[in-house]
Amino acid sequence: MVAGIGIVAVLVAGCSRGGAEPDGDGGAAAASPGITDTTITLGMTTPLSGGTAGPGTCTVAGLKAYFGNVNAAGGIEFGDGKTRTVEIKALDDEYDPQKAKANYDQLKGSVFAMTAGLGTPTNRAWREAAIADEVPQVLIQTGDPLFSNKEESPWQLGFVPVYQNEGEAFGELLAGAGGEHKVAILSQNDDYGEGYVEGFKSAIEGADNIEIVKELTYEATDTSVDAQLTELAASGADVLFNAMSITPLVISSLQKVQEIGWLPSLFLPSNTSSPTAILEPGGAAALPAVYTVSFAKTPQSPAFAEDEDVVTFLSDLAEYADYPEAPAFPHCMWSYMIGATLEQVFTKMTEPTREDFMAQLRTISDFEAPLMLPGTSVDTTEDDQPAVSTVQVIKYNGKGYEAVESWDE
Repeated sequence: MVAGIGIVAVLVAGCSRGGAEPDGDGGAAAASPGITDTTITLGMTTPLSGGTAGPGTCTVAGLKAYFGNVNAAGGIEFGDGKTRTVEIKALDDEYDPQKAKANYDQLKGSVFAMTAGLGTPTNRAWREAAIADEVPQVLIQTGDPLFSNKEESPWQLGFVPVYQNEGEAFGELLAGAGGEHKVAILSQNDDYGEGYVEGFKSAIEGADNIEIVKELTYEATDTSVDAQLTELAASGADVLFNAMSITPLVISSLQKVQEIGWLPSLFLPSNTSSPTAILEPGGAAALPAVYTVSFAKTPQSPAFAEDEDVVTFLSDLAEYADYPEAPAFPHCMWSYMIGATLEQVFTKMTEPTREDFMAQLRTISDFEAPLMLPGTSVDTTEDDQPAVSTVQVIKYNGKGYEAVESWDE
């Protein structure tokens, strides 16, 4: 299904396959597909329907909001002296890898680069094809470290912290706790869940106050994890590390632990920790504590109510993305940051080619994109790391989140 957001057909010049070739006279390289002297077109495949539609819709809205503002101001002056506006083509993959690959095949000839799409299995589905076609697949919203290794993924780069970064932050917080804790782990049986668990375990290694008493997994296609939660509850754990990516499953897991009378403190990944879309319907306020991590200012937080970045962001969402409410998912903020990061790259491009784009993409450092929390920044120069690798642990306060420095706060 084609998303009805900002889809503009463009005529493109240049070669039909990614990769510019020098002209016969040794002059400027021919333009890659998806870029003209006045426009550049970005492609997205992301879930816009199904169980992950909420976050997926945000991935489009944030990008459209940022570039809507930029286009209204006249566009971006690229490094080659041309001023271009930015168009977006977004297709719905329903979080289905096969549909994501089909979307990529449909878009690759008419867009300059693919960006901002959500999902590990969906982005993995067309990664090898993008490498073969030399099509940028960049600043995508997956914590899979595969996308940030230049040797294995020369035409890719992730945007959000890798799963290990988040798991490690949780582990460091718990290892610094004053008392002893028993941990139960429920993780998705794929690279997503394995990455979180790997980071968590590395951080608590040697911590004599932490004991992992039970570990179970679930499949991303499962519709219930009730049996796993019942078994984990019997372990006597006081902490549940819940590395889960499916929104309905997170909500039902919050409800299930309360139903069976198990009230552990909880760690949740950043992409499944929305206060309004997940924690409130799950009744998370009944738990002793819920932790997640973030690198973005939260629009719902009173602390940022008057923040200039937040005010502009919410205005752009309403005006350019038809998104009038404060977003329930962080993916809106992440896509907005991706837009700002892409603008930095565009201003450095001296040739309208995918090769020059990828070269300039790897030169961004210490860039504080709009909405970033203090102490976090965009850095694309370090191999094996995504564009953002720094996070801050935050704790649910019943309405939103507050930053915490230690478990015992």
